Parts: sequence; structure tokens; C-alpha cells
Amino acid sequence: MTSPAGPPPTGGGDEQRRVRLLAVTACPTGIAHTYMAAEKLSQAAESRGIDMKVETQGSIGAENVLDDNDVRQADGVIVAADKDVDLSRFAGKRVLTVGVAEGIRHPERLIERVLSAPVHTGGGAPTAPASGGGKERSAGYRALMNGVSYMIPFVVVGGLLIAISLSLGGHTDPSGGLVIPKDSFWMDVNNIGVIGFTLMVPILSGYIAYAIGDRPALVPGMIGGWIANTGELYDSKAGAGFIGAIVTGFLAGYLVLWIKKVEVPKFVQPIMPIIVIPIVATTALGLFFIYVIGRPISWVFEHLTDWLGGMTGTSAVLLGAILGLMIAFDMGGPVNKTAFLFGAGLIATGNQTVMGMCATAIPVMPLGQGLATLLRRRLYSEQERETGFAALFMGCFGISEGAIPFAAARPAQVIPANMLGGAVAGAIAGVAGVEDAVPHGGPIVAVLGAVSGVPMFFVAVVIGSVVTALTTVALVDVSRRRGAPALAGAGAAVSEPVPVGAGVGGAMESAKSVAGVGSSGEAGEAGEVLSGHLTERTVRVRLEAVDKEAAIREMAGLLARGGRVVDADELVAAALRREEQGTTGLGEEIAIPHAKTDAVSAPVVGFARSDEGVEWDSPDGTKARLVFMIAVPEAAAGDEHLRILSLLSRRLMDAGFRERLLAAPDEAAVVEVLREVG
Repeated sequence: MTSPAGPPPTGGGDEQRRVRLLAVTACPTGIAHTYMAAEKLSQAAESRGIDMKVETQGSIGAENVLDDNDVRQADGVIVAADKDVDLSRFAGKRVLTVGVAEGIRHPERLIERVLSAPVHTGGGAPTAPASGGGKERSAGYRALMNGVSYMIPFVVVGGLLIAISLSLGGHTDPSGGLVIPKDSFWMDVNNIGVIGFTLMVPILSGYIAYAIGDRPALVPGMIGGWIANTGELYDSKAGAGFIGAIVTGFLAGYLVLWIKKVEVPKFVQPIMPIIVIPIVATTALGLFFIYVIGRPISWVFEHLTDWLGGMTGTSAVLLGAILGLMIAFDMGGPVNKTAFLFGAGLIATGNQTVMGMCATAIPVMPLGQGLATLLRRRLYSEQERETGFAALFMGCFGISEGAIPFAAARPAQVIPANMLGGAVAGAIAGVAGVEDAVPHGGPIVAVLGAVSGVPMFFVAVVIGSVVTALTTVALVDVSRRRGAPALAGAGAAVSEPVPVGAGVGGAMESAKSVAGVGSSGEAGEAGEVLSGHLTERTVRVRLEAVDKEAAIREMAGLLARGGRVVDADELVAAALRREEQGTTGLGEEIAIPHAKTDAVSAPVVGFARSDEGVEWDSPDGTKARLVFMIAVPEAAAGDEHLRILSLLSRRLMDAGFRERLLAAPDEAAVVEVLREVG
């Protein structure tokens, strides 16, 4: 078949050969929209006699991955995505980038447009189109979440190893300090943890830059983050910390984007992304930070130290509150270190009360953020709750950096809450005269006997942590109601929440298992399909609800009939939180609300039909008449629910299948139709 009207394809070859197209589909949650867009594009290509291969980048990973041979033979590439997709492998090909909703709504139009799309020159940033389904985040927010998601493992690994080494190998030293014997096994463990913490800040900066400027921005971002965190390079006792890393990440990313726009001779273009851009951007950013940004930072914090020194004779409550605010502000950054070094320096003079104030405030941030994830679990994703547990552990050992992932993801809510709790803890320690004989903080120093006034020390820590937790959940809840982005993880932004830390275990047995056939090959019980997760008891041929929230509540009640729902209200809340991240209305009169929550004891699937249809903010504007609901516990084995969802969404793209579901007279007939899934 010849190519449609437009400039000739870039694939070359015989003009009479079939047109070959590629596509990549991806949505922020990586589930239904991803697979629906893939199915729609495949159907549209087949109807036009066009060969098409579609790569899906879903939560279960990339499937049907495009290889070099596919790209070499392709006449064009359609990228229907609402998240970052690396375009560098498509250099020299016509590339059309749109939102994932366009892949569902107008696949034929995209196929026509891609053959006249501009040729991708390579070296471009990953793409995340402004149009598409679900709530869109700004490019800056996505870049920040990208950095946070890569940083979290370094925070957790580094912090926990340091905490373990201190708890099992550390002791107070008569000369001052909490020490681990240099030649001991635990010092080696501690050193490994320190490496993780050392890499944490450059990783944050580097992957923020990468999300903006692609691979050429990774090196300047990481080196810039290292420079920001290494105060000695610009005569500062304290580096710029994670806040400095955020600054260098954005500076590196946008600097690389600007350099890419500079026109250079053709013979230079091949080496631009691997040599010229990284060297120029790294050198420029590094020198800019050292000479322009770094020295003022050093000057400010030197004078801040002098100012604190002049306050030692003032009210202990005021000094404690100020030190608590500073300790909590940037968690290991320059403000934090200024207060810490001030307190540590006074120990040698015999004044241990200032360090007592600092030591009390140090654990408040990680303890408070960890406590917040326990108090209001529904406000946090699975990854955030796991990070919260790690933060609680780190807080016990005085590792304030455990709260950095929360502060980096949403500084406007978390940092004020941290500062309020830190100020309260510092003020209580000041008025109670708590003393600390070693330059360290957290409950561990009290356990090891370095603190005097231990009861009031713990009172201050507990009150400060509770204040931080309650303030955090209040601010996050308010921002969520106003439509602000949810906390990330992964990566996110993470996030439905990025399923980092999702349960482990075996995956579902392909189509046979989904169709209701057990591993032994025997058919499931009558009335059971989708691996037995859906039964006649969880099917209703008439949905009474007239709006989305009411429909979700009704569907939760329907799932409860299966005997696997332990908390219907929490199931509803979890499903509604998922809707806030992006509609589960898929178009074609379909909605598939879903949730991963301990409100259910085992995976369960329900289905209901609505005669009038329910408004679900679907990409094509249709009301949902076919409503599936999927719920799985947090510890559900493998990615079974994701596989069920992907197979179901693909099957629902068949108009005949949808008609049979709509026409089925009763629950038993619906189950028989659903046996076709697989």
C-alpha cells in the first residue's frame, strides 16, 4: 500500500511496500489508558492496511519493546503519552508526540499526521505532552518528582545503614561525640551508608536535570549537585544541601536546553550531546555556583553564626525556637548545619544546653513525617508509607535527612510543618535546660547516656513530632482539596501512585489464568472469571448511581458481596484518591475505577451496567455505562491486578464485546461474556 498524502516517509525503500509505523503509549498511572491507546492505534492501523508495532510503558514495565530493527524500518513514530518518554532512539524518524487521550480518541488522525510530522533530530528531552487524559503536571513538577523518585533509595539505604551502625557499634566518647571504633566492622557499614548519603544530593540534582534536558543534562546536573553540597569548594562550612541540589538541577536542565538551540556546523552535531554540551554546561554551572552563588551563601551563614553567638545570653525559649526552626528548615543543608555547628562548637566551652536544643529538634522532622503517614494513610501512596517507616527508624537515630523526600516532593506543606515542630521541640528543651554532651541528636544520644534531663528531652521530641505530623496532614489535606499535586514518590512521582515498593511474588498465569482456568488446567467454579476474582455475586446488571462518587460507593458495596472487603469506607476513599490523580473513565462508555488498599483481603473485581450512564470525565466525553471496579490488597502478589486491568482494557476496545456486555440479560450471561477476556 502506498503512503497517504504528505511528504514521503523517512524509512526509504520500495514505495509500494506497506507503510510501517511504530507507537509508544504511556499514561502517568501506567494502566488502562496506556493499553486502550495501544489497542485503538493498532486497530486503526490494521483497518488502513498499515503495519504497526506498539510499545506500552505501563506500571508492569515496558511491553512489546521496540528494538533497533523496528526503528530502522519505521516510516514514523507516534508517541501518545502523558509522561516522559525518551525520544533519542527515534533520531532521524518522523515523530509525532501527543497526549495519551489522543491515541484513544483520534487514532486515525494520528496515523495521517505522523507521515508529515517533523523529523526528530536526536538529543531532545524526554517528552510529556501538555494535552492528554488526566490531570497534567507542569514540566517543573515532573522534573522535581523525577529527581525525588531516584533520590529516595539513596536516602533510605544510606540512612538505615548509618542508623544500624550507630545502634550496634556506636558509643559515647569521653572526649566528645558519638563514635564507632575505626577498625570495627560497624565502621565499614557506616562508611557504606555515608556513601549513600553523599550520593543522595547529586542524584536528586542530576535526575531533575535529566527530566528537563535529557541525557546531556545528567552529568552537569550531578556534578552541580555535588558542588552545591560541598561547601569547601566555596569556603563554606556547610554546603547548600538538597535545596541547592534542586537549584542546580533546574539550572543544569534549562542550560542544556538553551545550548541545544545554538546552531553549530554539521560536523560538530554528532558530538554535541556526548562531549560539547556536557563539558560546556558542567563547567559553566560549576563556576557559576562557586563564584556567583556559593560565596554569598558562605557569607550569609558566617554572619548567621555570629548572630547566633550573640544570642546565648537571651531567652532560652527564644534561642531554642530559633535553633529548632533552623535545624528543621533544610535537614542537613546550610541552615541546619549552621545551627548544628554552633551548638557543637559550644560543647567545648562547657555550654551543653545549646546542643541540647539542637539534639531535641534533629529527630522531629523524620519522626513527624513518618508519624503523619501512619495518622492519615489515605493521604499517602504505598511508596510514601514505606518511606515513612524508614523515616521513623532514621529519626530514632538522629538522621534528619529521612524527611528530605517528603520536603522535596512538597516543600510548601512539609517544610513549614517541620519548622513548627522543630521550634516547639527546641523551645521546650531550652526552657527545661536539656543538655547534650555530644555533637549528635535523636533518641539514641539519650539512650547512650549523653543527655541530661532525659525525661524532658523525650517530652520535647514527642510533642515536636506530633506537632509536625498534625500540621503536615492538615496542610496536605487542604492542598489536596484545592487540587494541589499529591505527594510523590516516584515518582512521583511517582505514584495511581507510582507502585515503587509494590508487593512481590509470582505474576499471574497469562491468558489461561485470566480466563478462569487454574494452574492445573481445570476450569474454575461456575460463575467465576478473571482468575476467580469476579463472580456472579460481584456483578449487577443495573447501576443505580447517577454520579461518579455515588457509583464508586455502590461498586464498593457490590465488591463487599464477594466477602473480601474488610473496610468499605476505606475502599471508597482509596478509589476516590485514585480518581483525583486522573480519571479512570476510558471513553467508549467505559470506566474502570481501581484501588490498591488493605481495605480488601484479596483481589476482587466487580462489574455493573448503567442504563443512563454516569459522567466520568472520560477523554471522549461519553458517560460510563460499563463500570468495572478492581481492588487488591497492598501485599497482593506480583502485578496480577495490573495484568487483569491491561487485558480487560484491551478487550473492551472490541465494539462487539461491549455490545454483548450491554445486551446480556442477567448476571450469569454477563459472566459468560467476560469469559472471553484473555
